[in-house]
Amino acid sequence: MAAALLAGTCLLSAPANADTAAGEATFKAKCAGCHGADGKGKEAMKTQDMSSAEVQKMSDADLSGIITAGKGKMPAYKTLTPDQVKDLVSYIRSLKK
Repeated sequence: MAAALLAGTCLLSAPANADTAAGEATFKAKCAGCHGADGKGKEAMKTQDMSSAEVQKMSDADLSGIITAGKGKMPAYKTLTPDQVKDLVSYIRSLKK
């Protein structure tokens, strides 16, 4: 009984998991043109390397804000759902060096 109660509590308190594979698909469709298929950035465009410490130290909220509102020359992606943004952040995290 105690184990079932503990398992139920963990399930209720665990955040919803992001779908990294879906985030990768979105990245390739929306971001790879500027950030490169591998997320390393494109020197000619002066885009960020998504695996860099500078990007990886950003909070999920900061990354989500940049994705949805844009930054500098990067356009806003306001048409992405919150789940798509969460999946993209998860994929960016998976690129950590």
